Amino acid sequence: MYFQRHPTRIGFIFFFIFFLLILFIIKLSLIQVFRSSYLADKAEKQHNHVVDLEPRRGTIYDRDLRSLALNVAAYSLFANPKAMKAEQKEEAVRQVASVLGVSGEEIARKLDKPKSFIWLARKMPQDQYERLKGIKLHGLGFIKESKRFYPNGELAAHVMGFANIDNVGLQGVELEFDKYLHGTKGVAQFLRDARQRDLMIEKDFIAPKDGSDVVLTIDETIQFIAEKALDKAFQKYNAASACVIVLNPKTGEVLAFANRPTFRPDAPDKSSPESRTNRAVAFTYEPGSVFKIVTATGALEEGITNEDEVFFCENGKYLVGNHILKDAHPKGRLTFRQVIEQSSNIGTVKVAQRLGADKVYEYAHRYRFGQKTNIGMTGEVGGILKPTSRWSKTSIGAVPIGQEVTVTAVQLATAIAAVANDGVMMKPYFIKYVKAPNGMITEENKPQVIGRVMKSETSRRLRSILQGVIDVGTAQMAKIKDIPAGGKTGTAQKVVNGTYSHSKFVASFIGFAPVDDPKLAVVISVDEPHPAYYGGVVAGPVFREVVEDSLKYLAGKKGL
Repeated sequence: MYFQRHPTRIGFIFFFIFFLLILFIIKLSLIQVFRSSYLADKAEKQHNHVVDLEPRRGTIYDRDLRSLALNVAAYSLFANPKAMKAEQKEEAVRQVASVLGVSGEEIARKLDKPKSFIWLARKMPQDQYERLKGIKLHGLGFIKESKRFYPNGELAAHVMGFANIDNVGLQGVELEFDKYLHGTKGVAQFLRDARQRDLMIEKDFIAPKDGSDVVLTIDETIQFIAEKALDKAFQKYNAASACVIVLNPKTGEVLAFANRPTFRPDAPDKSSPESRTNRAVAFTYEPGSVFKIVTATGALEEGITNEDEVFFCENGKYLVGNHILKDAHPKGRLTFRQVIEQSSNIGTVKVAQRLGADKVYEYAHRYRFGQKTNIGMTGEVGGILKPTSRWSKTSIGAVPIGQEVTVTAVQLATAIAAVANDGVMMKPYFIKYVKAPNGMITEENKPQVIGRVMKSETSRRLRSILQGVIDVGTAQMAKIKDIPAGGKTGTAQKVVNGTYSHSKFVASFIGFAPVDDPKLAVVISVDEPHPAYYGGVVAGPVFREVVEDSLKYLAGKKGL
């Protein structure tokens, strides 16, 4: 009856329902065809909780497997702002900010974000975790992670480098061997209900692969001895910077390697970029008189003089080209041995003039000056050694005494190690081996000969001369009781605004011990020391302390 009275109204209703049905069919078709993947993925994410499983970052050891860097457990605090009420957020701000030592505004700003997960603190110190774990506040939770720990603080910082909060290496061994140390993340997948609660039903699991361990050639004890001695000189002489390197001359293994200023690997952000710079490989300087070993080597190897030949040192002034060369302390007649012992510039240059520019360059090149040592540290530079075609008329009076050339500390260490090793130069290295979690050695370094700088007999004669430098020459403050040692001092004027400064110097010392069977080769370089600045005064005592204490230690452990 109703249908007959109102046919138009009924038709409109049926048409409207039919239109909605068609609209729904089209909408569902569009969803099925064009958005099915998106919605399926969204549902998958809502009902599946994926957890990254962090691998153990490999440990860095010294040569005797003493830990220098390792991972320790640490807890991180997170929040779910979406699940928190206003009063819960206020309580979180009140309790958390004071423990973390941050402003309440900072915590409040994080909690105001419309997110289901935010970090409030990553890898907290244990004392902070202990104070916070008792807080039973809805929306807050902890995740157990791991962080890098350096048990010796600053020790060997420039070798170790550092890693960031996600255990990714950023400098030093941590960076250079990150692909071995880092490992591979694992994944665990759990089902969740409609309210996003974990059901603890495991759906999928891929185990993490732990990182490999890296074993260094560094000896923790010798490293400590070297850094302690360097610190004394660095502070006593108000130096701008300093470095020390200790090598095993027979193998090229780096036993100690340090720079000043330095930094804490666990807090690199609290130090300056200058403090984190590895100056021993990245900074060059004119070496001064330590470079006289080049002329001495060439003169003995070529047979152009002998230890007892006398040279007139012109009483302190000698014209070379249009330049007057001076000695720090005027000398008259000196034997060749005394020329090196007393570090006479004039006597050295007279020997170099007899040797000839080409031979001086040849022997400097034999020592690999002007070339990288390829020690394996990021940022290494090669320094400058000009070919003789680029020498001026006065270069023969400059290069033999360590001017117009630039070197790195690691180059000098490698050079003096060659003198100590019967004239054979070894490639310096600081990585002993890499060991996988299964115990397999995946990468290993062995001693590698670079080349022969001089004959064994020449090395023996030069070592004897360099012993005189310590016994009666410019390095008497480097003398060690009952241990014969040899070395060479250097006091180099720095170039400032294109001219040699009379107030800024680099004091250095290169040496080895014992003379007859060297176990250690050492270089010390101190930049801008004052008020004293002579290499024998500033760097010599560092050598004495490092070698004396290190040899006693090695004797106790029966050598390397």
